[in-house]
Amino acid sequence: MLQTLDWLVIALYFMVIFGLAWWVIKQRQDTSDDYFLAGRHLGWFVVGASIFASNIGSEHLVGLAGSGATDGVAMAHYELHAWCLLVLGWVMVPFYMRSKVFTMPEFLEKRFSPAARTVLSAISLVAYVLTKIAVGIFAGGIVFSVLMPDIEFLGMDSFWIGSILVIVFTGLYTILGGLRAVAYTEALQTVILILGSFLVTYYGLQALGGWSELRVIAGSEMFNLWKPLVPAGVEGTWAPVREAGRMAWYFNDNYPWVGMLFCAPIIGLWYWCTDQYIVQRVLGAPNEREARRGSIAAAFLKLTPVFIFIIPGMICFALAKSGRMDAITAVLFDANGELMRDKAQSAFPLLVAHVLPVGVRGIVVAGLLAALMSSLAGVFNASSTLFTMDFYARLKPQASQHQLVWVGRVATTVMVLAGLLWIPIIQGGKGLYDYLQGVQAYLGPPIFVVFFFGVFNKRLNAKGCLATLIVGFAMGLFRLGVDTPVKLIDGFAYDPGSFLWIVNNIFFQYYSLLIFLVCAAVMIGVSYATAPPSYDHISGLTYGTLSDDHRAESRSSWSKEDLLGSAAVLALILAAYLYFTG
Repeated sequence: MLQTLDWLVIALYFMVIFGLAWWVIKQRQDTSDDYFLAGRHLGWFVVGASIFASNIGSEHLVGLAGSGATDGVAMAHYELHAWCLLVLGWVMVPFYMRSKVFTMPEFLEKRFSPAARTVLSAISLVAYVLTKIAVGIFAGGIVFSVLMPDIEFLGMDSFWIGSILVIVFTGLYTILGGLRAVAYTEALQTVILILGSFLVTYYGLQALGGWSELRVIAGSEMFNLWKPLVPAGVEGTWAPVREAGRMAWYFNDNYPWVGMLFCAPIIGLWYWCTDQYIVQRVLGAPNEREARRGSIAAAFLKLTPVFIFIIPGMICFALAKSGRMDAITAVLFDANGELMRDKAQSAFPLLVAHVLPVGVRGIVVAGLLAALMSSLAGVFNASSTLFTMDFYARLKPQASQHQLVWVGRVATTVMVLAGLLWIPIIQGGKGLYDYLQGVQAYLGPPIFVVFFFGVFNKRLNAKGCLATLIVGFAMGLFRLGVDTPVKLIDGFAYDPGSFLWIVNNIFFQYYSLLIFLVCAAVMIGVSYATAPPSYDHISGLTYGTLSDDHRAESRSSWSKEDLLGSAAVLALILAAYLYFTG
């Protein structure tokens, strides 16, 4: 599928990436501040592009495009949560920059207690293994298996060869260069990724016959953000779904509007505003102004996946449904002409393999690799930062800067091995994006509660925070424990109507909302039942403890241009919602 010119383009991409990484590595200093936060010298564009590149990884290349092929623009709701990045820049950045922390758990320690820091660090590391690392490796294998299906080496097929190669190439510059190398290579990879993905959309529409043809073949429902969220028979009601004349709170195939309206923003705010994986780039900025502008820039970039991933997935579906490309139809549809959902995650690489001309295909494959590598590089660096600064540095307070950097590199290797062991479980899931959204929905609510409630309410204390994290994390792990046998063991199923069957079949967003409500009650109840915190100790870490100097410093960091940029992001989001109405 790949011709000589394509391989030359890919080789040039690797040469440029490693050349840039080597240049950055040569500038590094062997200190924890430089390795984990790039010396806090990242400019706003690098911050914004790095946030975008870290986010736009495997789950978008493989999972989001696959979701577009099966459900149309339904999952665009998550991508249109770019407004969450504005919340990061305007609401949370002032507190983070003021605290001068390395990690999000460290901020929680300053706001609440060392125990809260330990628990959150453990939760975050587990979440990275369950989602970002394993899913990133898995998606790398999917891309290679579609583009180079005939490669075999030492008994391994192209899926496993691709997974391992992505890890090795990414790990080289991540382990050596830290966040500085990650951020600067991600800035370049963002340009390559967007260019390549727009080329897929362009040539895909050409092969199909244009945008109007896509709307005709795909149908109005696939272009409707709202239709998949309101099942037939429940319009205008609060019932999530009606099954056989009764209300049912358990189902697997719809995206109910109740969940999208109330749960999706909680998960979005947790991910964009409190997750180490994202916020670490903001912490690498020199001041509040650059951090905020980086967040606004990332919000603009975050609007592009609807058109560079979801739409290509829909184009792939339309090409297969219309029979214009037999090779794609054979992969996506069975003998009865039914779409095979588990094959849809190959939609994006299928377009790359069968639609693009020689040379252009090389650019797009480079973009695919850029997204896979940048996503993995970001989580590798975030994982090593969490382990080193939140565990090792606290156990060994006399450790030298060189030792901290060395431990961070070792931690990265361990996290990669853990992710590899989790891949077979992901392979059993319904779809990559569904898997990721489900796990995040189970682990995100308690973290959202302790950060946002903690910033807005100074009365909440360390005991409430710790109880919330423990209860919320236990509920999330329980659901994962119930779901995992169904995904891992062929033919495994719980007895219909049993307690575990009901838990397994509750829609993931509803279970996430349950976790949120329980966590909110625990946070408030335990805090108000115990002594208040020392307000002097948390000065500047909540809105209720801000001094006049704090407010003046924050106000001086933004200008009219920042307000106009934020307003433009909101206007574009509104325009997208208005257009995708069927």
